[in-house]
Amino acid sequence: MSTFKLAGASPTLETVQHRHHYALILLAVFALLAMAVAIASGSKPAATAVAICGAGALLIFLLIDLPDAGAVGAINDVKLTEAQANPAAGFWLELVGALTLAICGAALATLTSDQLRAFARTPAAGRRFGSTRQRRARRPARKPPASTAKSRARLLREAKSKSR
Repeated sequence: MSTFKLAGASPTLETVQHRHHYALILLAVFALLAMAVAIASGSKPAATAVAICGAGALLIFLLIDLPDAGAVGAINDVKLTEAQANPAAGFWLELVGALTLAICGAALATLTSDQLRAFARTPAAGRRFGSTRQRRARRPARKPPASTAKSRARLLREAKSKSR
């Protein structure tokens, strides 16, 4: 994905691999793995690792990409005298992704171990109790309505009186 469009005598695109060699993809994969571990086991260090990945992604954006936005002249190793680096779609997607990961990672890191484990037990995270048949088997028996209970009691009294 292109982070900058170099506008000049010969317009070119500067891609992510030229900027930071896929470091953000590695951070995102590690953050996903850390998030899965944090939710599955309730691990606070894994949740903190997600926040650190978000901070790292935000630092890469702020320190490497943002200073070159709108720059004129020599940009990194590209020596163009009249070139201007205009942010492309990848630049904005990188900003949104880094901010989202940093904010959500920080929120995840503030949760307790019990709260982290609760994510794995919610119905939104998957099938909580197994199949419908298994859920029905675990339900307590329902009490019959009062009218049914009264009619059963009346039938029992009638049966006792007939047997005497």
